[in-house]
Amino acid sequence: MADIVAIGEPLFEFNQLPGQSLYRQGFGGDTSNFAIAAARAGASVAYLTRLGDEAFGRQFLELWDREGVDRSAVTLDPDAPTGIYFVSHGPAGHEFTYRRAGSAASRMRFTDAFAERIAGAKWLHLSGITQAIGPEACDAAFAALAHARASGVRVSYDLNFRPRLWPAARAAAIAQATIAACDLFLPSIDEAAMLFGIEDPARLIAFAHGLGARMVAVKLGARGALVSDGGTVHEVPAFAVEPVDATGAGDCFGGVTVARLLAGDSLPEAARAGCAAAALSTTGYGAIDPLPGRERIREALGIPPGADW
Repeated sequence: MADIVAIGEPLFEFNQLPGQSLYRQGFGGDTSNFAIAAARAGASVAYLTRLGDEAFGRQFLELWDREGVDRSAVTLDPDAPTGIYFVSHGPAGHEFTYRRAGSAASRMRFTDAFAERIAGAKWLHLSGITQAIGPEACDAAFAALAHARASGVRVSYDLNFRPRLWPAARAAAIAQATIAACDLFLPSIDEAAMLFGIEDPARLIAFAHGLGARMVAVKLGARGALVSDGGTVHEVPAFAVEPVDATGAGDCFGGVTVARLLAGDSLPEAARAGCAAAALSTTGYGAIDPLPGRERIREALGIPPGADW
């Protein structure tokens, strides 16, 4: 069994090439990005979802096989498509356009195979996007959360609020119920400001702990992260790079942070590795291709070859 299990919606990606009207084929979806980032950082990972039984869905199965992510519990839907999205780039940064309504993942159900993978894991990861894409997917996410809690499995939760997917009032209520049951809450400060009206990272940490989150790692983009283990708050600086595309950087941060917590790092140490990996992931285009492997993260952290890490 895998140590980390992620549940959610993968999305087939078309990412605009710099200065061109052509789009490069790739892969995305927040929890799939998280899973691959964690696997490249050295963790044992499984993924749970439902895909369209078509070319895009089958290419995801091949991707996870290449990345060493267990996809044996993934189901195929002959009547619904795999979601897709487009990334365009301009002076204001990257912009996303989605075609995901009625996707196979939005119709996923909590299965016996899902339950078995979660019960055998050490961490379950889910996100607000999984809860937003449809009532069936939201129910599956909550069933996974309840099963993890009953099985003694720790839970990480990425807020990933997307206002185009659902009303803020419903998103806030569901997010707060999930935060109360998670071991590691992974919000970005911009999304928390939109959803909860909290713009100060320290206030956001206090808010999340007050709901019941055991650890909090607030993603601050180019400013790094602010993390709390419930006792001490630590500032984790960003790593200087020349970014070209931030697609999936927050997912990369989460995946590597959880992988390093699993490896025995403290939260500040794990978040430092997450910040390094997230920075490296912005130096290439697309969500998956630029995700760094373990050795590249080690090098960015200044850890000498052969050292225990």
